[in-house]
Amino acid sequence: MSTTIEIQQFKLWDKLQAKRVPVSFDLEITARCNNDCRHCYINLPAGDSAAQASELTAAQILAIASDAAGMGAIWCLLTGGEPLLREDFAELYLGLKRLGLLVSLFTNACLITPAYVDLFQKYPPRDIEVTVYGVTPETYEHITRRPGSYGAFMRGLDLLLSSGLKVRLKAMAMRSNLHEHEAIADFCRARTKDFFRFDPQLHLRFDGDPARNDEIRAERLTPEQIAALECADDERVAALQKCRDTLIRDGSNHGGGNHLFHCGAGEGSFSVSCDGRFRLCSSLWAPGTTYDLRAGTLREAWEQFVPQVRDLRSNSPGYLETCRRCELVDLCLWCPAHAHLETGMMDGATPYFCAVAHARAALLKGKRSKT
Repeated sequence: MSTTIEIQQFKLWDKLQAKRVPVSFDLEITARCNNDCRHCYINLPAGDSAAQASELTAAQILAIASDAAGMGAIWCLLTGGEPLLREDFAELYLGLKRLGLLVSLFTNACLITPAYVDLFQKYPPRDIEVTVYGVTPETYEHITRRPGSYGAFMRGLDLLLSSGLKVRLKAMAMRSNLHEHEAIADFCRARTKDFFRFDPQLHLRFDGDPARNDEIRAERLTPEQIAALECADDERVAALQKCRDTLIRDGSNHGGGNHLFHCGAGEGSFSVSCDGRFRLCSSLWAPGTTYDLRAGTLREAWEQFVPQVRDLRSNSPGYLETCRRCELVDLCLWCPAHAHLETGMMDGATPYFCAVAHARAALLKGKRSKT
């Protein structure tokens, strides 16, 4: 895609957001995955028949997408689980393209075949994002817990890269691959010249599974490790430094009021789970914040339900005097969605994310004092 076309799309994006229409949406077309990653917040076994039976049909998904396009949406993300596990993936993908949507795909690449490459070459996606868990079989398969997954990943990734499709690579930074972090970065940057990102903050399971949540916590880096990783990445530090005055604000970050939502959730985008639950963002699963699209309409969810959720408030002194007023909240992963996943309450405190924010702030302040 040319730079000129991308600029035109972003200008259109801004205009649509100003009119409060859904510009983009995520479709989690399955919660199932062929891998069993230690840190994953959604995956269920590939052969889980109950999970498969609960998934929206292709016709139901395309009906939702058609409604979204009719309301102004221009971009759709296909994600999961692993989207390519669905036998009707090609039908879904082509249906979305016929609606005129820009389609992105998140995949682990393990299930990529020449047939999928042919499909994507004939009907190109906006981009394909692939996560790199490690650059050796030992590390990759320690995380995925699937023997042979590294070889499948490399075969699939090579097929995508050799096809000329737009591929973006990303990584999760965690205890199990920290020793390979620099090698992962080099691997990704050597294969995608224009884009690479890593995420060092792991949030908990959508289904609240206690045992799996313990595994996620065990994979989290310490706040000091996260700050050190970001400090060592020149691109990351430059981006943080550029926005330093908006990320760290003098005094209170928010004025008066007790609203919970100060993010962009539901402002120009939404997510739909594999079983048809509408959410303002993919992480928001708190009671009363999801809407069943099998029993209602997308327009009703967008025009009536979203404003109700965004108007939710808290009168908890613990929230109003801490996270609500924190000058570092933009360096933190705190939000009502993540607070609920961590604590069961949308106004709950998240000490781990708070500690990460303070470590980042110290990094930025230290960098600034040296310049």
